[in-house]
Amino acid sequence: MEQRDSRTAPPVLGVGMVGYAFMGAAHSQGWRTVGHAFDLPMRPVLAAIAGRDARGVRAAADKHGWAAAETDWRALIARDDVQLVDICTPGDSHAEIAIAALEAGKHVLCEKPLANSVAEAEAMVSAAEAARSRGQLAMVGFNYRRVPALAFARRLIADGRLGTLRHIRVTYLQDWLVDPDFPLTWRLQREHAGSGALGDLGAHIVDLAQYLTGDLLVGVSAQMETFVRERPRLDGASSGLTAAGGTRRGPVTVDDAAVFTGRLASGALASFEATRMASGRKNSLRLELNGEDGSLAFDLERLNELSFHDHREPAATAGFRRIVVTEPEHPYLEGWWPPGHALGYEHTFAHQARDLVEAIASGVDPTPSFADGLQVQRVLAAVEESAQKNSVYTPVQAVQAEVR
Repeated sequence: MEQRDSRTAPPVLGVGMVGYAFMGAAHSQGWRTVGHAFDLPMRPVLAAIAGRDARGVRAAADKHGWAAAETDWRALIARDDVQLVDICTPGDSHAEIAIAALEAGKHVLCEKPLANSVAEAEAMVSAAEAARSRGQLAMVGFNYRRVPALAFARRLIADGRLGTLRHIRVTYLQDWLVDPDFPLTWRLQREHAGSGALGDLGAHIVDLAQYLTGDLLVGVSAQMETFVRERPRLDGASSGLTAAGGTRRGPVTVDDAAVFTGRLASGALASFEATRMASGRKNSLRLELNGEDGSLAFDLERLNELSFHDHREPAATAGFRRIVVTEPEHPYLEGWWPPGHALGYEHTFAHQARDLVEAIASGVDPTPSFADGLQVQRVLAAVEESAQKNSVYTPVQAVQAEVR
Protein backbone atom coordinates (compact mmCIF):
# COMPACT_ATOMS: atom_id res chain seq x y z
CA MET A 1 0.00 0.00 0.00
CA GLU A 2 1.36 3.39 -0.97
CA GLN A 3 2.37 5.60 1.94
CA ARG A 4 1.61 9.30 1.80
CA ASP A 5 4.65 11.52 2.19
CA SER A 6 4.21 13.15 5.62
CA ARG A 7 6.11 16.19 4.36
CA THR A 8 3.21 17.02 2.03
CA ALA A 9 0.39 16.26 4.48
CA PRO A 10 -1.46 19.33 5.77
CA PRO A 11 -0.88 20.22 9.42
CA VAL A 12 -3.36 18.93 11.96
CA LEU A 13 -5.89 21.21 13.66
CA GLY A 14 -7.03 19.52 16.86
CA VAL A 15 -10.62 20.43 17.68
CA GLY A 16 -12.08 20.27 21.17
CA MET A 17 -15.82 20.72 21.66
CA VAL A 18 -17.67 21.77 24.81
CA GLY A 19 -21.28 20.54 24.77
CA TYR A 20 -22.79 17.54 23.00
CA ALA A 21 -26.56 18.04 22.63
CA PHE A 22 -28.35 19.43 19.55
CA MET A 23 -25.70 21.93 18.47
CA GLY A 24 -22.88 19.63 19.55
CA ALA A 25 -24.20 16.97 17.20
CA ALA A 26 -24.57 19.49 14.35
CA HIS A 27 -21.05 20.86 14.81
CA SER A 28 -19.65 17.34 15.09
CA GLN A 29 -21.22 16.52 11.73
CA GLY A 30 -19.55 19.56 10.22
CA TRP A 31 -16.08 18.75 11.58
CA ARG A 32 -16.44 15.08 10.66
CA THR A 33 -17.35 15.71 7.01
CA VAL A 34 -15.62 18.96 6.01
CA GLY A 35 -12.33 17.29 5.10
CA HIS A 36 -14.10 14.81 2.83
CA ALA A 37 -15.82 17.55 0.84
CA PHE A 38 -13.14 20.23 0.57
CA ASP A 39 -9.37 20.35 0.07
CA LEU A 40 -8.27 22.06 3.27
CA PRO A 41 -4.95 23.67 4.22
CA MET A 42 -5.23 22.01 7.65
CA ARG A 43 -6.71 18.66 8.67
CA PRO A 44 -9.34 18.92 11.44
CA VAL A 45 -9.07 16.13 13.98
CA LEU A 46 -11.84 15.49 16.52
CA ALA A 47 -9.55 15.40 19.53
CA ALA A 48 -11.89 15.64 22.52
CA ILE A 49 -15.41 16.55 23.61
CA ALA A 50 -16.47 17.78 27.05
CA GLY A 51 -19.69 17.56 29.04
CA ARG A 52 -20.65 17.32 32.71
CA ASP A 53 -22.24 13.86 32.56
CA ALA A 54 -19.53 11.20 32.18
CA ARG A 55 -21.79 8.58 30.64
CA GLY A 56 -23.51 11.06 28.32
CA VAL A 57 -20.33 12.64 27.02
CA ARG A 58 -18.67 9.27 26.47
CA ALA A 59 -21.70 8.11 24.47
CA ALA A 60 -21.58 11.34 22.44
CA ALA A 61 -17.86 10.87 21.78
CA ASP A 62 -18.44 7.34 20.51
CA LYS A 63 -21.44 8.33 18.40
CA HIS A 64 -19.88 11.37 16.75
CA GLY A 65 -16.28 10.24 16.38
CA TRP A 66 -14.42 12.15 19.10
CA ALA A 67 -11.20 10.50 20.25
CA ALA A 68 -11.52 11.43 23.94
CA ALA A 69 -14.11 12.63 26.44
CA GLU A 70 -13.72 15.07 29.33
CA THR A 71 -16.12 16.02 32.12
CA ASP A 72 -14.49 19.41 32.75
CA TRP A 73 -14.15 21.99 29.99
CA ARG A 74 -11.05 23.34 31.70
CA ALA A 75 -9.36 19.99 31.21
CA LEU A 76 -10.32 20.08 27.52
CA ILE A 77 -8.79 23.54 27.09
CA ALA A 78 -5.58 22.36 28.77
CA ARG A 79 -5.07 19.46 26.35
CA ASP A 80 -2.03 19.76 24.09
CA ASP A 81 -3.89 18.06 21.22
CA VAL A 82 -6.58 20.80 21.15
CA GLN A 83 -5.80 23.95 19.16
CA LEU A 84 -9.39 25.10 18.59
CA VAL A 85 -12.23 25.13 21.12
CA ASP A 86 -15.78 24.87 19.74
CA ILE A 87 -18.39 26.07 22.27
CA CYS A 88 -21.87 24.52 21.96
CA THR A 89 -23.19 25.16 25.48
CA PRO A 90 -26.06 27.33 26.77
CA GLY A 91 -25.34 31.05 26.58
CA ASP A 92 -24.62 31.54 30.27
CA SER A 93 -21.25 29.76 29.92
CA HIS A 94 -20.10 31.21 26.58
CA ALA A 95 -18.10 34.11 27.99
CA GLU A 96 -16.25 32.14 30.66
CA ILE A 97 -15.25 29.30 28.34
CA ALA A 98 -14.35 31.51 25.35
CA ILE A 99 -12.22 33.91 27.37
CA ALA A 100 -10.40 31.05 29.12
CA ALA A 101 -9.74 29.31 25.80
CA LEU A 102 -8.41 32.46 24.15
CA GLU A 103 -6.16 33.22 27.12
CA ALA A 104 -4.87 29.64 26.90
CA GLY A 105 -3.77 30.24 23.31
CA LYS A 106 -6.61 28.44 21.53
CA HIS A 107 -8.69 29.50 18.55
CA VAL A 108 -12.42 29.70 19.35
CA LEU A 109 -15.70 29.02 17.58
CA CYS A 110 -18.71 30.00 19.71
CA GLU A 111 -22.35 29.27 18.98
CA LYS A 112 -24.83 32.12 18.65
CA PRO A 113 -25.94 34.28 20.29
CA LEU A 114 -22.45 35.26 21.37
CA ALA A 115 -23.47 35.82 25.00
CA ASN A 116 -26.42 36.48 27.29
CA SER A 117 -25.69 40.18 27.72
CA VAL A 118 -23.91 43.07 26.06
CA ALA A 119 -21.41 43.23 28.94
CA GLU A 120 -20.43 39.57 28.47
CA ALA A 121 -20.15 40.04 24.70
CA GLU A 122 -17.94 43.10 25.18
CA ALA A 123 -15.63 41.11 27.46
CA MET A 124 -15.43 38.38 24.81
CA VAL A 125 -14.56 40.91 22.11
CA SER A 126 -11.80 42.37 24.29
CA ALA A 127 -10.38 38.89 24.88
CA ALA A 128 -10.57 38.13 21.15
CA GLU A 129 -8.76 41.34 20.26
CA ALA A 130 -5.98 40.58 22.74
CA ALA A 131 -5.72 37.01 21.46
CA ARG A 132 -5.59 38.21 17.83
CA SER A 133 -2.30 39.96 18.56
CA ARG A 134 -0.96 36.56 19.66
CA GLY A 135 -2.25 34.77 16.57
CA GLN A 136 -5.48 33.26 17.91
CA LEU A 137 -8.71 33.76 15.97
CA ALA A 138 -12.33 33.80 17.14
CA MET A 139 -15.59 33.34 15.22
CA VAL A 140 -19.28 33.22 16.17
CA GLY A 141 -21.42 30.48 14.62
CA PHE A 142 -24.22 32.04 12.59
CA ASN A 143 -24.51 28.99 10.35
CA TYR A 144 -27.30 30.31 8.10
CA ARG A 145 -24.76 32.59 6.46
CA ARG A 146 -23.37 29.34 5.04
CA VAL A 147 -26.55 28.31 3.21
CA PRO A 148 -25.34 28.51 -0.42
CA ALA A 149 -28.50 30.33 -1.56
CA LEU A 150 -28.04 33.02 1.10
CA ALA A 151 -24.33 33.38 0.37
CA PHE A 152 -25.28 33.78 -3.30
CA ALA A 153 -27.94 36.34 -2.35
CA ARG A 154 -25.26 38.33 -0.55
CA ARG A 155 -23.17 38.25 -3.73
CA LEU A 156 -26.06 39.47 -5.89
CA ILE A 157 -26.82 42.33 -3.48
CA ALA A 158 -23.16 43.32 -3.22
CA ASP A 159 -22.99 43.35 -7.02
CA GLY A 160 -25.84 45.87 -7.09
CA ARG A 161 -28.47 43.63 -8.67
CA LEU A 162 -31.20 45.04 -6.40
CA GLY A 163 -30.04 48.65 -6.56
CA THR A 164 -30.73 50.78 -3.51
CA LEU A 165 -32.40 48.65 -0.84
CA ARG A 166 -35.68 49.89 0.61
CA HIS A 167 -37.33 47.06 2.55
CA ILE A 168 -36.18 43.92 4.39
CA ARG A 169 -38.69 41.47 5.89
CA VAL A 170 -37.58 38.49 7.95
CA THR A 171 -39.60 35.96 9.94
CA TYR A 172 -38.41 32.93 11.89
CA LEU A 173 -41.30 30.78 13.11
CA GLN A 174 -41.30 27.56 15.15
CA ASP A 175 -44.02 25.74 17.10
CA TRP A 176 -42.28 23.53 19.67
CA LEU A 177 -43.60 25.60 22.60
CA VAL A 178 -47.27 25.73 21.55
CA ASP A 179 -48.10 22.94 24.04
CA PRO A 180 -48.41 24.61 27.48
CA ASP A 181 -47.20 21.38 29.08
CA PHE A 182 -43.88 21.38 27.27
CA PRO A 183 -41.37 21.32 30.16
CA LEU A 184 -39.21 24.07 31.53
CA THR A 185 -35.90 23.45 29.76
CA TRP A 186 -32.88 25.76 29.96
CA ARG A 187 -34.06 27.60 26.85
CA LEU A 188 -36.98 28.93 28.90
CA GLN A 189 -34.88 30.25 31.77
CA ARG A 190 -33.33 33.68 31.47
CA GLU A 191 -30.37 32.84 33.71
CA HIS A 192 -29.28 30.18 31.20
CA ALA A 193 -30.59 31.39 27.83
CA GLY A 194 -30.49 35.17 28.23
CA SER A 195 -33.73 35.54 26.28
CA GLY A 196 -36.23 33.31 24.51
CA ALA A 197 -37.31 33.49 20.89
CA LEU A 198 -35.44 36.79 20.64
CA GLY A 199 -31.99 35.30 21.28
CA ASP A 200 -32.69 31.84 19.92
CA LEU A 201 -34.28 32.87 16.61
CA GLY A 202 -34.05 36.64 16.53
CA ALA A 203 -30.26 36.57 16.68
CA HIS A 204 -30.21 34.60 13.41
CA ILE A 205 -32.50 36.94 11.51
CA VAL A 206 -30.82 40.10 12.78
CA ASP A 207 -27.47 38.72 11.65
CA LEU A 208 -28.88 37.69 8.27
CA ALA A 209 -30.43 41.10 7.66
CA GLN A 210 -27.13 42.84 8.40
CA TYR A 211 -25.04 40.25 6.52
CA LEU A 212 -27.14 40.30 3.37
CA THR A 213 -27.41 44.08 3.18
CA GLY A 214 -23.87 44.80 4.39
CA ASP A 215 -25.51 47.41 6.58
CA LEU A 216 -26.24 47.88 10.29
CA LEU A 217 -29.46 48.33 12.20
CA VAL A 218 -29.34 51.72 13.90
CA GLY A 219 -32.66 51.63 15.78
CA VAL A 220 -35.64 49.40 16.60
CA SER A 221 -39.21 49.52 17.90
CA ALA A 222 -40.37 46.29 19.52
CA GLN A 223 -43.01 44.23 21.28
CA MET A 224 -42.39 40.97 23.16
CA GLU A 225 -44.70 38.53 24.90
CA THR A 226 -44.62 35.41 27.04
CA PHE A 227 -47.86 33.53 26.38
CA VAL A 228 -47.30 30.59 28.74
CA ARG A 229 -45.87 31.87 32.00
CA GLU A 230 -45.54 28.57 33.90
CA ARG A 231 -44.51 25.13 32.70
CA PRO A 232 -43.79 21.69 34.21
CA ARG A 233 -40.32 21.46 35.67
CA LEU A 234 -37.95 19.22 33.77
CA ASP A 235 -38.02 15.52 34.69
CA GLY A 236 -34.65 14.14 33.57
CA ALA A 237 -32.51 15.40 30.73
CA SER A 238 -33.62 17.24 27.61
CA SER A 239 -32.46 16.42 24.10
CA GLY A 240 -32.52 19.05 21.39
CA LEU A 241 -36.05 20.48 21.39
CA THR A 242 -37.65 17.51 23.18
CA ALA A 243 -37.99 16.87 26.93
CA ALA A 244 -40.23 15.33 29.59
CA GLY A 245 -41.84 17.27 32.43
CA GLY A 246 -42.88 16.39 35.96
CA THR A 247 -45.86 17.47 38.06
CA ARG A 248 -44.35 20.58 39.66
CA ARG A 249 -44.42 23.80 37.66
CA GLY A 250 -42.01 26.72 37.46
CA PRO A 251 -41.94 30.22 35.95
CA VAL A 252 -40.97 30.90 32.33
CA THR A 253 -38.61 33.88 32.44
CA VAL A 254 -38.02 34.51 28.73
CA ASP A 255 -40.12 35.68 25.80
CA ASP A 256 -42.17 33.34 23.61
CA ALA A 257 -42.27 35.84 20.75
CA ALA A 258 -40.68 39.10 19.63
CA VAL A 259 -41.90 41.40 16.85
CA PHE A 260 -39.95 44.52 15.90
CA THR A 261 -39.28 47.01 13.17
CA GLY A 262 -35.94 48.60 12.47
CA ARG A 263 -34.07 51.12 10.37
CA LEU A 264 -30.76 50.46 8.68
CA ALA A 265 -28.01 53.06 8.47
CA SER A 266 -28.78 53.44 4.75
CA GLY A 267 -32.38 54.41 5.56
CA ALA A 268 -33.90 51.10 4.49
CA LEU A 269 -36.72 49.77 6.67
CA ALA A 270 -36.81 46.30 8.19
CA SER A 271 -39.36 44.14 9.97
CA PHE A 272 -38.70 41.05 12.07
CA GLU A 273 -40.82 38.35 13.71
CA ALA A 274 -39.39 35.59 15.90
CA THR A 275 -41.65 33.12 17.68
CA ARG A 276 -41.69 29.59 19.02
CA MET A 277 -45.50 29.70 19.16
CA ALA A 278 -46.48 29.48 15.45
CA SER A 279 -48.57 26.31 15.14
CA GLY A 280 -47.51 24.17 12.20
CA ARG A 281 -44.20 25.96 11.62
CA LYS A 282 -41.29 23.71 12.48
CA ASN A 283 -38.30 25.76 11.33
CA SER A 284 -39.68 28.38 8.99
CA LEU A 285 -37.18 31.13 8.22
CA ARG A 286 -38.30 33.39 5.38
CA LEU A 287 -36.92 36.66 4.10
CA GLU A 288 -37.45 39.13 1.31
CA LEU A 289 -35.39 42.13 0.26
CA ASN A 290 -36.79 44.82 -2.04
CA GLY A 291 -34.66 47.35 -3.90
CA GLU A 292 -35.20 49.91 -6.61
CA ASP A 293 -33.95 47.49 -9.29
CA GLY A 294 -35.17 44.13 -8.01
CA SER A 295 -36.09 41.79 -5.17
CA LEU A 296 -34.85 38.56 -3.59
CA ALA A 297 -36.80 36.05 -1.51
CA PHE A 298 -35.71 32.93 0.40
CA ASP A 299 -37.42 30.17 2.39
CA LEU A 300 -35.30 27.87 4.58
CA GLU A 301 -37.73 25.02 3.95
CA ARG A 302 -36.61 25.24 0.30
CA LEU A 303 -33.01 26.08 1.08
CA ASN A 304 -31.56 25.20 -2.33
CA GLU A 305 -33.70 27.85 -4.00
CA LEU A 306 -33.66 31.61 -4.34
CA SER A 307 -36.40 33.75 -5.88
CA PHE A 308 -35.12 36.72 -7.89
CA HIS A 309 -37.03 39.50 -9.61
CA ASP A 310 -35.26 41.92 -11.98
CA HIS A 311 -37.39 45.05 -12.01
CA ARG A 312 -35.51 46.42 -15.02
CA GLU A 313 -37.00 43.81 -17.33
CA PRO A 314 -40.06 44.70 -19.46
CA ALA A 315 -43.25 44.55 -17.38
CA ALA A 316 -44.89 42.19 -19.88
CA THR A 317 -42.40 39.41 -19.07
CA ALA A 318 -40.97 40.42 -15.70
CA GLY A 319 -41.62 38.43 -12.54
CA PHE A 320 -39.94 36.34 -9.87
CA ARG A 321 -37.86 33.50 -11.23
CA ARG A 322 -36.63 30.44 -9.37
CA ILE A 323 -32.88 29.97 -9.13
CA VAL A 324 -31.79 26.48 -8.09
CA VAL A 325 -28.56 27.14 -6.19
CA THR A 326 -26.69 23.91 -6.94
CA GLU A 327 -24.27 24.94 -9.67
CA PRO A 328 -20.49 24.61 -9.16
CA GLU A 329 -20.23 28.40 -9.55
CA HIS A 330 -22.47 28.94 -6.51
CA PRO A 331 -20.87 29.38 -3.05
CA TYR A 332 -19.60 26.13 -1.46
CA LEU A 333 -20.99 23.93 -4.24
CA GLU A 334 -17.57 23.01 -5.65
CA GLY A 335 -17.22 20.49 -2.83
CA TRP A 336 -20.48 18.63 -3.30
CA TRP A 337 -22.66 17.00 -5.95
CA PRO A 338 -23.60 17.54 -9.62
CA PRO A 339 -26.05 20.36 -10.42
CA GLY A 340 -29.58 19.76 -9.18
CA HIS A 341 -28.53 17.52 -6.29
CA ALA A 342 -29.76 19.25 -3.14
CA LEU A 343 -27.92 20.03 0.08
CA GLY A 344 -29.37 20.23 3.59
CA TYR A 345 -29.16 21.89 6.98
CA GLU A 346 -26.14 19.87 8.10
CA HIS A 347 -24.01 21.14 5.21
CA THR A 348 -24.01 24.66 6.68
CA PHE A 349 -21.86 23.39 9.55
CA ALA A 350 -19.34 21.84 7.15
CA HIS A 351 -19.17 25.17 5.32
CA GLN A 352 -18.69 26.97 8.63
CA ALA A 353 -15.83 24.63 9.51
CA ARG A 354 -14.24 25.12 6.09
CA ASP A 355 -14.29 28.89 6.35
CA LEU A 356 -12.80 28.84 9.84
CA VAL A 357 -10.04 26.37 8.94
CA GLU A 358 -9.06 28.45 5.91
CA ALA A 359 -9.02 31.63 8.02
CA ILE A 360 -6.78 30.00 10.64
CA ALA A 361 -4.40 28.64 8.00
CA SER A 362 -4.09 32.01 6.28
CA GLY A 363 -4.14 34.16 9.41
CA VAL A 364 -7.11 36.14 8.08
CA ASP A 365 -9.83 37.25 10.50
CA PRO A 366 -12.84 34.92 10.17
CA THR A 367 -16.41 36.15 9.77
CA PRO A 368 -18.67 36.61 11.53
CA SER A 369 -16.28 37.85 14.20
CA PHE A 370 -16.93 38.29 17.90
CA ALA A 371 -17.40 42.00 17.09
CA ASP A 372 -20.18 41.01 14.68
CA GLY A 373 -21.71 38.91 17.45
CA LEU A 374 -21.53 41.90 19.80
CA GLN A 375 -23.33 44.05 17.23
CA VAL A 376 -26.18 41.52 17.13
CA GLN A 377 -26.20 41.43 20.94
CA ARG A 378 -26.62 45.20 21.03
CA VAL A 379 -29.56 44.97 18.63
CA LEU A 380 -31.19 42.34 20.86
CA ALA A 381 -30.63 44.56 23.90
CA ALA A 382 -32.25 47.49 22.09
CA VAL A 383 -35.23 45.28 21.19
CA GLU A 384 -35.72 44.34 24.85
CA GLU A 385 -35.36 47.95 25.97
CA SER A 386 -37.89 49.12 23.40
CA ALA A 387 -40.39 46.43 24.41
CA GLN A 388 -40.01 47.41 28.07
CA LYS A 389 -40.73 51.03 27.15
CA ASN A 390 -43.97 50.35 25.26
CA SER A 391 -42.31 50.07 21.83
CA VAL A 392 -40.50 53.40 21.92
CA TYR A 393 -37.93 53.74 19.11
CA THR A 394 -34.56 52.78 20.62
CA PRO A 395 -31.17 53.47 19.01
CA VAL A 396 -28.64 50.64 18.64
CA GLN A 397 -25.09 51.32 19.70
CA ALA A 398 -22.87 50.44 16.74
CA VAL A 399 -19.72 48.34 17.02
CA GLN A 400 -18.26 48.84 13.56
CA ALA A 401 -18.90 50.71 10.35
CA GLU A 402 -19.92 47.76 8.20
CA VAL A 403 -20.79 44.07 8.31
CA ARG A 404 -18.38 41.57 6.80
